[in-house]
Amino acid sequence: MMLSTHTYKFFAAILVAWLCGVIKSAGALSVQPGVTNAARAGGANNQLQEPSNKATQIMQGIGPIQVDLNQYNLDSIDRIAMEWTANLRQKTAEKEVKVMLGVRNQTEYFVDNVEVQFPRRKGEGLGIELVEIAGGREDGLGITLVSGLVEGGPTQGLDILPGDSISKITLLRRSRRTRTADKARESKAFLEEFQEAIPVRTECLGFDATVQAILSLPEYNDEQFEDTLAISLKRIRRKPRVHVKLQYPPSQKEKDTTIELFAGENLRMGMLIRGVKLNDPLAKRFDTKNGGNCGAGGLCRTCAVSVLTGGELLNPQRLAEKQMLQDSPRWRLACKAIVGYGMKEGEMTIRVNPRQFD
Repeated sequence: MMLSTHTYKFFAAILVAWLCGVIKSAGALSVQPGVTNAARAGGANNQLQEPSNKATQIMQGIGPIQVDLNQYNLDSIDRIAMEWTANLRQKTAEKEVKVMLGVRNQTEYFVDNVEVQFPRRKGEGLGIELVEIAGGREDGLGITLVSGLVEGGPTQGLDILPGDSISKITLLRRSRRTRTADKARESKAFLEEFQEAIPVRTECLGFDATVQAILSLPEYNDEQFEDTLAISLKRIRRKPRVHVKLQYPPSQKEKDTTIELFAGENLRMGMLIRGVKLNDPLAKRFDTKNGGNCGAGGLCRTCAVSVLTGGELLNPQRLAEKQMLQDSPRWRLACKAIVGYGMKEGEMTIRVNPRQFD
């Protein structure tokens, strides 16, 4: 489904002038019946989507980022808009329930955080064009996305892309103050520098509420302060994919096949979910030297695989795994291996139940 003037309330441009609060827009059009803001927000009657009982997939064990993540960006704002959703979230130790941006297809996509900064100057706004894809609520909740940057504006050239959503803007205000100290009855003046951070949250707000939040920041005052604006953005990216070619021992009488895993997936769990049989009857537990599945505890070695190519796409071995497999340097415990290390894509070839190849 394409974004159009018949579907979304569209504002062609927003130029927030800090002193006079001017907002320039090209106008607004009504929402097409049948494609409501409520549906975009995640439920009927304009109700926000409740969090799923299933645990949210978290990309763990991927290590330091080794690639440019922008290669995983989605290719159009229309496609991005279809994926954004708003969820109610509450941390265990907190009483407050927050409304946070999420992605509908958690299997293939994830929400990343991007930070940009630029100096605040007199008479300049953000130079960011916005489009509201969900809103119209009395409480101001909604979803507002970046649709473009104003040519020649202060944010032009920064890492801000169509489809991003501004989650927070922080005013970093620096000032210098003179402090007088009396030492041995001799008065001396010292120049001290102070910096304070003044944040406003804009995540999951409609267009009007987003503008109001931005305008709530203190006015520009270059006589007393040196200001920097820090913009926190949420961005949808696709998860890196790793294609794993599986070679089975002749005794299993199964054809070699290729499966696709996503960065952050545990190799053992990903293979089991896709129907790959891993329990090697020839394996012995490292602790008892007897047979038996340890249930992904890293002791039985029944899930060991031999990595022929693409080992760099797995997280490094820890000491315990190295000790257990020191006689077989190409082997990995699938239960301790995470694919897509460093957020890299690529191809791997592994042998399942490698003891049976001997």
